[in-house]
Amino acid sequence: MLFKSTMVVLGAKSSKGNYNGIPFDKTTIFYKADLQEGDNFVGEVGESMVWGLSDNFQKIKSLEYPLMADVTLEQVSNGSATRMIIKDLVPQKQQQQGNAPK
Repeated sequence: MLFKSTMVVLGAKSSKGNYNGIPFDKTTIFYKADLQEGDNFVGEVGESMVWGLSDNFQKIKSLEYPLMADVTLEQVSNGSATRMIIKDLVPQKQQQQGNAPK
C-alpha cells in the first residue's frame, strides 16, 4: 500500500558493507515527527526510516538541512510486524538565501 506525504528531513546516513558475512546496503532518512498527544508527551522527536540502497544518499547529501521533501511511503510486513519504508523522496525547491522576497 502506497501513501504520499510531506516530511521534514533532518538528515540522512548511508550504510554499506558486510557484518558477520551478511551484506547490507541502505540509506536511512531521519525526519521530524510529532509526539502523540497525552499528559506525558510534548513536542517533537527525530525518527528514522529506510530509503532504498546507499546510492540514494548521493542524491541528497549536498542539500541544506533540515529540508522539506515530498515522499512516497509503502507499508510492508514480514507476516508478524508492519513498518513503513520510503519508496521515493523528492526534495522541495530550496529558497536561495539573499533572494527571499521582502
